[in-house]
Amino acid sequence: MVALAVAMGIGRFVYTPILPGMMEELGLSPADAGWIASANYLGYLVGALAAAGGWAHGRERMLMFSGLAASTVLAALMGLTDTMAAFLVIRFLGGVASALVMVFMSSIVFGHLTAADRNDLQALHFGGVGLGIAASSALMAVLVTGHAGWAAGWLWSAAICGCGFVVVALLVGPASTTNGVARREPALPKDRSLVKMIIAYGLFGFGYVVTATFLVAIVRQGGGGRVFEAVVWLVTGLAGIPSVWLWQKIAERIGLYAACLAGCLIEAVGVIASVAMGGRTGPLLGGFLLGATFMAMTALGLQAVRQLAPRAPRRTFAVMTASFGLGQIIGPLVAGLLAQASGGFFLASIVAAAVLVLSGVVAWSAAPKSP
Repeated sequence: MVALAVAMGIGRFVYTPILPGMMEELGLSPADAGWIASANYLGYLVGALAAAGGWAHGRERMLMFSGLAASTVLAALMGLTDTMAAFLVIRFLGGVASALVMVFMSSIVFGHLTAADRNDLQALHFGGVGLGIAASSALMAVLVTGHAGWAAGWLWSAAICGCGFVVVALLVGPASTTNGVARREPALPKDRSLVKMIIAYGLFGFGYVVTATFLVAIVRQGGGGRVFEAVVWLVTGLAGIPSVWLWQKIAERIGLYAACLAGCLIEAVGVIASVAMGGRTGPLLGGFLLGATFMAMTALGLQAVRQLAPRAPRRTFAVMTASFGLGQIIGPLVAGLLAQASGGFFLASIVAAAVLVLSGVVAWSAAPKSP
């Protein structure tokens, strides 16, 4: 949980609350902000696809620690530079680092949980993403009250990441319980349901990432105030902590595919609310519904394809990650360009909400038909 808080909650998503300060103080345009975000998501795609290969077998622990250390160093470097080229390179490498932690820490944790017959604790592990988002928002609230600049956000984030690294080093067990001997997996089956889930996953990557990247910038544009920006991001993180557990329970009641549809529709409501509702209600509702759904929908999508192709878990992870990654690379670019052309994030958010609805419908239609 701490490792994902560092690498994902902070390493990937602390950019969101720091972004408005960077845009103001450095004169970055929405399109610039979209390019920087997409560089990070491209790095995550590259790292996840690399990690899905068999070459890393037996090196999980070392690669996970390398990713954690890199997340710490790269966060500090973001606060020590102010050029667009450096931002792109650093955030790309940060994406690679967070993917290594996500994949290899998960493989270590899942191996131990399977051995202990406690797979119910997987949701606690994924709750680390929300924990990191909440921690970064609390940090930004403190920095805002001290009138600190955007660079301080990155440097203090690096300090928190360093503390998290020490905690993980003290707590993490060996990787010896994972997966056994690496084997060659069969090709993915030619299955219409599998194809639909891969498409739906890519659409979800596009739809969720617009609000996940620009939510705090939307609050800044609406004049909500610096402390309120931190509060909105805090609500997002807190809602994310129990979300995977909650949606697993929902999926047990209504089915995986119906849960994917419901989650996408609920998140679409939040995306629209963040820009369509005036005052503080819209951003708070948008942040809450984003946190309550995005990590859980990611987990449910992977769970669905594991059932559709149980003999090729590594291949399904790679293909799903590629689809999701393409969506979340394109999303910030399109949103940034639309925001720059229209002077606000309303149009970009409406497009994102429509894509989320489409994602949910495609996922729901992928439910295998009973014989």
